[in-house]
Amino acid sequence: MNQLQGESVVNQQTTYTVLQSLGWNEYFSKLFAAYAEQGYHVGRITLEHKRIYRLLSEYGELLGEVTGKLRFEATGREDFPAVGDWVVIKPRPEEQKASIHTILPRKSKFSRKLAGDTVEEQIVAANVDTVFLVNALNNDFNIRRMERYLILAWESGATPVIVLSKADLCEDLDARMAEVESIAIGVPIHVVSAAQGEGLDQLEPYLGVGNTIALIGSSGVGKSTLINTLSGTDMLRVNGVRGGDDRGRHTTTHRELVQLPSGALMIDTPGMRELQLLEADEGFRGAFDDVDSIVEACRFNDCQHAKEPGCAVRTALADGSLEQARFDSYLKLQRELAYVARKENERLAANEKAKWKKISMDLRQRKPKR
Repeated sequence: MNQLQGESVVNQQTTYTVLQSLGWNEYFSKLFAAYAEQGYHVGRITLEHKRIYRLLSEYGELLGEVTGKLRFEATGREDFPAVGDWVVIKPRPEEQKASIHTILPRKSKFSRKLAGDTVEEQIVAANVDTVFLVNALNNDFNIRRMERYLILAWESGATPVIVLSKADLCEDLDARMAEVESIAIGVPIHVVSAAQGEGLDQLEPYLGVGNTIALIGSSGVGKSTLINTLSGTDMLRVNGVRGGDDRGRHTTTHRELVQLPSGALMIDTPGMRELQLLEADEGFRGAFDDVDSIVEACRFNDCQHAKEPGCAVRTALADGSLEQARFDSYLKLQRELAYVARKENERLAANEKAKWKKISMDLRQRKPKR
């Protein structure tokens, strides 16, 4: 091996080490192999603002813009880079800029439906290993909202972990824990107080080098405070909560990926009080496995859980093994998902009709005149 070859190998190893510290692994290496042969590089999106992106790469921090081709081929918001995405780039390190040519397939994504009647996906965080579902143990505690978070966390492909924050403000921790355990079967639950520095050691197993954690929760639950405490610095601005109802003021107004001293990567997200569901078959089953197992025990497959004989649901409600509020939430979220599915089918049909109408018009315009 000559000197130039030796330097090339060292540079490749250094590049791979840098990328590994940002969450790079063999999964992404295989996806990127064909692009590498064409001379492209990769970067990871850390911040997005009006289609201008900040990304980290082997060249350090760069400012990225999508190419015209990527913009033209995009059919919705989900086709543009999101925080946490690995993107294929042509870097211009002398300008500290890069052109973003495409997005590598996502290993996982936490997404929700945009507010309103339109069925459009908003990707909150991409390529996440663990989702910290942060819920404050104050007056804003809401078990039904937590069920929604769990559905989308299971659907994302990442591992959900519940973090109950502001433990110093809770007067009956045992009761709160019992509520959470009743709806989060098999999900790790950790009680912390970032302000008091309590319980944070429980989170250390998730904070390994290159591991990506997304913090999801409503405003004021302490996501930014948690990141600041784990980093040992005031990385992110924090606000207090409103008096009276403990609801938080919006501190984080954008999604941002930051690296902790431990080497883990954390994505802070704006508070989401309204969390509308998208398609979430796997997520729904993961979040309501306990209810599904009771439903499957009914004598009839099409049981309406009303007056049918052998209804396991009515038996469970009567003996208290299934709470009425839990079952009501199950039915409500089922109806919401069915509605979203119908709207999505209508949207797809409309898009298909518009596509063929455009093709037909193009053909008529190309037809030679006699």
